[in-house]
Amino acid sequence: MEMEAAAAPGREAPAGRASQPRGCGKHNSPERKVYMDYNATTPLEPEVIQAVTEAMWEAWGNPSSPYPAGRKAKDIIKAARESLAKMIGGKPQDIIFTSGGTESNNLVIHSVVKHFHVNQTSKGDTGVHHSPVEGAKPHLITSSVEHDSIRLPLEHLAEEQAAAVTFVPVSKASGQAEVDDILAAVRPTTRLVSIMLANNETGVVMPVPEISRRMRALNQERAAAGLPPILVHTDAAQALGKRRVDVQELGVDFLTIVGHKFYGPRIGALYVRGLGECTLLYPMLFGGGQEQNFRPGTENTPMIAGLGKAAELVTQNWEAYEVHMRDIRDYLEERLEAEFGQKRIHLNSRFPGTERLPNTCNFSIRGPRLQGRMVLAQCRVLMASVGAACHSDHGDQPSPVLLNSGVPFDVARNALRLSVGRSTTRAEVDLVVQDLKQAVAQLEDQA
Repeated sequence: MEMEAAAAPGREAPAGRASQPRGCGKHNSPERKVYMDYNATTPLEPEVIQAVTEAMWEAWGNPSSPYPAGRKAKDIIKAARESLAKMIGGKPQDIIFTSGGTESNNLVIHSVVKHFHVNQTSKGDTGVHHSPVEGAKPHLITSSVEHDSIRLPLEHLAEEQAAAVTFVPVSKASGQAEVDDILAAVRPTTRLVSIMLANNETGVVMPVPEISRRMRALNQERAAAGLPPILVHTDAAQALGKRRVDVQELGVDFLTIVGHKFYGPRIGALYVRGLGECTLLYPMLFGGGQEQNFRPGTENTPMIAGLGKAAELVTQNWEAYEVHMRDIRDYLEERLEAEFGQKRIHLNSRFPGTERLPNTCNFSIRGPRLQGRMVLAQCRVLMASVGAACHSDHGDQPSPVLLNSGVPFDVARNALRLSVGRSTTRAEVDLVVQDLKQAVAQLEDQA
């Protein structure tokens, strides 16, 4: 869902053990680099590469074909679907493979809009006591800090007057979209609430279970008033592999899965609760009927095999991943404050009382010449980004996510987003902090 700001590191360790990005072996190497942009993309685990390679050799057949290579491909897809379902606590029949998070998010949005118009045409379903059929538009609610694959399709629908959209601001105290603000935005024509599970820049975890719980209660009232239910979608791209993700606990109708955020390949999937029965979905593509006709096209068996293996690793190890990443992230923040001073370091992703991803550190080093891009340009070791990697061409404009979260303009302009991974070490943190220190000294000497 994000384009990389720097080339993703390769993986060299043998299968079955934690692996490290290239260049992390010898501390005295002049070419040594430390990758800390895991929120942008992750390298493939060796086991994932092995699964992809084996599928390319053994399961090259069309999964719809009856001969051995085709049957093998079909079996691999079935097993991967089961692995994804287990990872999120769902059912295999509720998982659809997609090209990635952008497609999954668009599929949800366009399905909800399509369903509104189909019902409007067939039944006049816009709320019998609230809105006339003619000219009614579906209403969708999201937050002001969503990924572009949510924000842009919603803005496009609003510009085309195909839907009405409310972008609920996040609290400057918590960094979260507040449940009461979302409820206050609800209209008779509201059909979808889409709130990311964790923000890709700040790491703030959104109150999705509470949103779902309140929506269920509201939907009972709406049913009594003859109004259709409001569905809940969460983009879980950043949360998977870093914390527990369970669709039953979240209570959502849709959940977006993105492989390259949890050491898998660059494809994705969509969870739909009670697909085709409890929750309707409308395809954006039409073709050979694959994926229960919801996402046709001959399946990309090798990448699906890799996605299934990546999901399997998350199911087995997510607690250990979370503990390790939190330890390294906390050590990084301690070292930053120790080297630069607490008054000079502003931790943009730390909101008191708010849960955040265990691997994400968004911070600014205060100073007039220390804009994030300028600091990164001086770094010799660190590979990271100033924010969402898909915004890497936005010049020196501060991140809208940080500004919307209440970070002052001058502080947000200096922001760096460091996101650690499963194999990041304390020694690498020490290298990065020293690298940042020399970069800052170099910039200030130029003043």
